[in-house]
Amino acid sequence: MPCEMVSLRRGQVGPLPRLAAEQAEVVTSDLQPDLDHVAKVAHDLGQWLPLPMQGDTLSLWESLASLGAVDLTVARVVEPHVDALSILREARREGAVPDEEWSRHWPGWSAAPLWGVYAAEGRERLRAVRGTDGSWCLEGVKPWCSLADRASHALITAWVDDEQRGLFAIDLSHPGVRVAVGDDEGAGQSSRWAARGLTQVRSTAIHLDAVPSVAIGPPQWYLARPGFAWGGVGVAAIWYGGAVALACRLRAAFEQRPPDQVALMHLGAVDTALTRARVVLQEAAQVADDPATSRAEAELVSQRARQVVADTVDEVLNRVGHALGPAPLTGEEEHARRVADLTVYVRQHHAERDLARLGQLSLDGPGGWQWW
Repeated sequence: MPCEMVSLRRGQVGPLPRLAAEQAEVVTSDLQPDLDHVAKVAHDLGQWLPLPMQGDTLSLWESLASLGAVDLTVARVVEPHVDALSILREARREGAVPDEEWSRHWPGWSAAPLWGVYAAEGRERLRAVRGTDGSWCLEGVKPWCSLADRASHALITAWVDDEQRGLFAIDLSHPGVRVAVGDDEGAGQSSRWAARGLTQVRSTAIHLDAVPSVAIGPPQWYLARPGFAWGGVGVAAIWYGGAVALACRLRAAFEQRPPDQVALMHLGAVDTALTRARVVLQEAAQVADDPATSRAEAELVSQRARQVVADTVDEVLNRVGHALGPAPLTGEEEHARRVADLTVYVRQHHAERDLARLGQLSLDGPGGWQWW
């Protein structure tokens, strides 16, 4: 099986991961993927990939992992688009969007070229202001809005009062939306993008001035919804795919030049780490698709899965670097970019803070999927 077609189960890779890998390969060149073409891939895959918690979550994560194995920039563009459509459909299933609103907006939402999901917080609070007619407008600054200069629509969190946040759908082409540029800074984030990994996926603050929006669910729905936990595991699946690609580069090197005992040690450790992550992702998909899963169980299992995958990525990056040395980092564009991209991408994981959160969840002991 080619490395870019990632399977999380025993047996041949399924049609959806194969499709995702093929779509990603079409838009990937030796240098950088064409983001206009990547946006089309995101739109197409958004129509085809399964939804989380609907019985085939593993195929969804295999597809995201396959994108990550081909090119992490492509995966980073596609994932929030797919996530946004999943959130909107989840809102529909739970009746969080009234029928009239859904009928009016869904045709445009489903046809949107590229969605973003913006939920980060900064120094300033983005406010949602409700008019006398019941409509909502957004006022303020939102940090860390990836591809805000390219996305057409966004799901964005905003404060409805001093204690509660709501989720809102907006059209980013509205004249009240301004992307921070130059020396303009907002909400604690510089507009300068100095990243050496994921260089094309620029994040910036955006300023919103009386931007009309549609409420997606009541206040706090976005954080309390069943699918919130599993969206984060979808991102981890992409990290896993990137780590698989690095492992394949390591194995290829050893197939060309017989490895010594130390090199074999690194390969064995990489194999163990990837197996650990794969098994945990399998388990998480089972829990996600089980209708009896409680919110506490979902939070524990999803946090654990992200932690295991993040630890795996850190180990694979370290061991592949030790085993291969500087040559591929300095002489191979694809390998050097993958290492830089994955290093930046996995930092979405909050390291020790997320591990402490997992410790608290373990201490609280929701039962069910608590194995020890």
